[in-house]
Amino acid sequence: MLRLSRNLLPILPREQRTVAALRVRKSSSGRKDDGYKPNHVEANTENPVSRTVKILGNDIKRAANFFLPGKKTSEKEDNYLERYRREEYQSQCDVLIIGGGGVGSSIAYWLKKRARAGLNVVVVEKDATYQKASTCLSVGGLRQQFSVVENIQMSLYGADFLRNVKDHLGNDVAVNFTPFGYLMLASEQGAEQLQENSKLQNTLGAKNEILTASRLKERFPWINTEGIAVGCHGLEKEGWFDPWALLWGFKKRAIEYGAHYTEAELVGFEFQKNPHILAEGIRPGEYEGTDRAYLKMKNGEIRDVKFSIVIIAAGAQSGEVAKLARIGTGKGMLSIPLPVEPRKRFVYVFQCENDRGPGINTPLTIDPTGTYFRRDGLGGNYLAGKSPLPSEEPSVDNLDVDHSYFDNSVWPNLAKLVPNFEAVKVKSAWAGFYEYNTFDENGIIGPHPYYNNMYIATGFSGHGIQQTPAVGRAISEMIIDGDFRTIDLTRFGFDRILVDQPLFEANIV
Repeated sequence: MLRLSRNLLPILPREQRTVAALRVRKSSSGRKDDGYKPNHVEANTENPVSRTVKILGNDIKRAANFFLPGKKTSEKEDNYLERYRREEYQSQCDVLIIGGGGVGSSIAYWLKKRARAGLNVVVVEKDATYQKASTCLSVGGLRQQFSVVENIQMSLYGADFLRNVKDHLGNDVAVNFTPFGYLMLASEQGAEQLQENSKLQNTLGAKNEILTASRLKERFPWINTEGIAVGCHGLEKEGWFDPWALLWGFKKRAIEYGAHYTEAELVGFEFQKNPHILAEGIRPGEYEGTDRAYLKMKNGEIRDVKFSIVIIAAGAQSGEVAKLARIGTGKGMLSIPLPVEPRKRFVYVFQCENDRGPGINTPLTIDPTGTYFRRDGLGGNYLAGKSPLPSEEPSVDNLDVDHSYFDNSVWPNLAKLVPNFEAVKVKSAWAGFYEYNTFDENGIIGPHPYYNNMYIATGFSGHGIQQTPAVGRAISEMIIDGDFRTIDLTRFGFDRILVDQPLFEANIV
């Protein structure tokens, strides 16, 4: 029997309170066997008296550690990776988050910040080193230069969150925000749209300016304005930061608040019919839901975890995770897949000959082809890249770097825009995946239309890291308050895919 936290039912949305109450009363004796044989003892088989004593003992220890000065902890004891590997496996939880990257850890942070003991939150991350995580391999940009209102609002909040990051995540979190802004350039063809975008952004609270070609040359002498009509220059709340530091801060604080991280890979769900739930297109009594996931541990063992709510926040792998929940392979609404897949992007680190390139305060610059560059630190290094054309999409079978892509597709555009980049030397490069939403290249945020206990937060198509603070807060509002409270992200829901209403950005990379 699923034992929910006592405080869960009052904070769930109305329709989920009924479902949760039904689950509390429902026996687990009729669970379906999908072939998985968990070989561990369920936590609720422990003698209730012993369990209560153990919980009280742990609470007393925590209280003593809080109020009384303790001995200095060793480096190993202070290692959060080691900590969550040591913690007791959670076979039951209120909220299961699939994916412990920037988005998943932000959701865990916000849920535990608001609910604390009211919600048992478990985060499943298959690679605790984050070596291939999109969050850690991103350029870490922050901008409000979008054309969709919600994207602008989320990034404005992201700027406010980073400005006050120590208040949120602790004094030991240093995201190293570099406030030199963005410079988005447009040809005659895109000039009008860029100016319209700027008006909207400033109306919503962004601070940027439109510069003509002549003013661009005055402000940035290093630029070649041939083929450039106007540029939009961010004056405040834009720049770049350390994405790993932000992820680490979210995760550290979530664990401090009581979230449990489990290093494992999701391999399946258990499904069962629930006659108490009616769904569009499904005959009464035929609805099949899920409240149990199967995880493959690092040692190969298959274990299960029973949940009340599950959140898909698995980044580039979210589409594959959704298939395990029959999204895209089922009937009716379940025949519509989650349109998120991995795309590989290259980032190149180079130096300009004799360091004659743009100065320290150069903004992250994007030309009309989508080629971008920015300074990286004080050593004369630059980062650069470009999203390939559909015919140029590299294989996602590995994270190997194609160095010829820089020579053939990136460098020619850089050299045209910045003449001093005609002589550069590539020092290093890396490749990373990001979750590409093939439907409209924007995030998918909110509940799944079929499953009454499933939420989705993925598909940000390169914009995710700057929006993690807002997305985590939004999902926590949906779960705890039953609706969006601060930024209305209804248009970013899965429903837009069902009704074929994409939400495209205009003249934005």
